[in-house]
Amino acid sequence: MTLPSYFSLPAEADALKVREAAEELYRTCQFNCSEAVIKAVRDVFCPEIPDFVIAMSSGFPVGMGGAGCTCGAVAGGQMALGLIFGREKSLQFVQSGHTMRLARELHDRFREMNQTLCCRLHTKNMQIGSPEHAAQCTRLTGDAAQIVAEIIIREATK
Repeated sequence: MTLPSYFSLPAEADALKVREAAEELYRTCQFNCSEAVIKAVRDVFCPEIPDFVIAMSSGFPVGMGGAGCTCGAVAGGQMALGLIFGREKSLQFVQSGHTMRLARELHDRFREMNQTLCCRLHTKNMQIGSPEHAAQCTRLTGDAAQIVAEIIIREATK
């Protein structure tokens, strides 16, 4: 698999540091969950990519724009995987299939850790914006960012 020219794997790349960066971005209200994941991953692996990739994820928080569906942190993680492993041209079926397998891995690992991807269930009986909600979603943001970084590091060093 050919990685994009804008991708780099720093010698000091560390999935826990990506997690910590995403959690800090969320905890300090700089970005919402999906934005924090894509920014933390972008900053480490694709720092030359413009901020528009962060903007592209702005509709995902609170389960797809507040609908309570798929966790925004996972949606941001899916975007991050696509940024690095996704196809840029039609008919790149091998690339597309590989990216889909990695996306499924993120889905499955996150669900195994957190029982669901449903934001509505993650935040059941919580007031959005409460300290309890902030702590929960900070951790979920970190979970998604760490899984994505682990996948990226593993795949880039194969």
